[in-house]
Amino acid sequence: MNSQEIMNSEDFQRCAAFHGHICPGLSIGYRAAKAGMAWLAEQRAEDEEVVAVVETDACSADAVQVLTGCTFGKGNFIFKDHGKMVLTILSRKNGKGVRVSLRPEAFSPDAEHTALIRKVTGGEASPAEEARFRELHLQRSRDLLERPVGDLFELAPAEMAMPGKARIEPSEPCARCGEPTMPSKMESIDGKKICRGCL
Repeated sequence: MNSQEIMNSEDFQRCAAFHGHICPGLSIGYRAAKAGMAWLAEQRAEDEEVVAVVETDACSADAVQVLTGCTFGKGNFIFKDHGKMVLTILSRKNGKGVRVSLRPEAFSPDAEHTALIRKVTGGEASPAEEARFRELHLQRSRDLLERPVGDLFELAPAEMAMPGKARIEPSEPCARCGEPTMPSKMESIDGKKICRGCL
């Protein structure tokens, strides 16, 4: 498929709608999630059949949630704040997993794009510069959607223990603020259960 066909696909449209716009990061997440799910021969999770572990909280994570069906609310979307474009997908059905990591040379914006990113995010771009930024951003997004998976990512079996399923437990009030809190997320201080926000 070429980039336009991918962008017109239902899957990509759902990712763009969830994220709010099309950008290179969303395209990377789309490609990583598709590659990982294909490697595992998995379908989108309805419940906790699949676990996704992302190592960045950037744009790519949104495409991962949409395509894998893994969410914070179901407890099968895990964030590790490592600042890396790495996605690990685990299958509870077969116990297998795949680690999808962005190759170092796969994504490096050119000097013009980098300068415009700084200007736009800093609120210093002129209307013409903003238009050029959007043009380059879309061009980079299209390029990432068309490149061979092997040029973008290294895929390898995951070496990670399967995380436990989501915990469901009745809340208890924090001894300091009184807000309902999961007991497993509280600390005992002087015999009183205190939420992490009050510690």
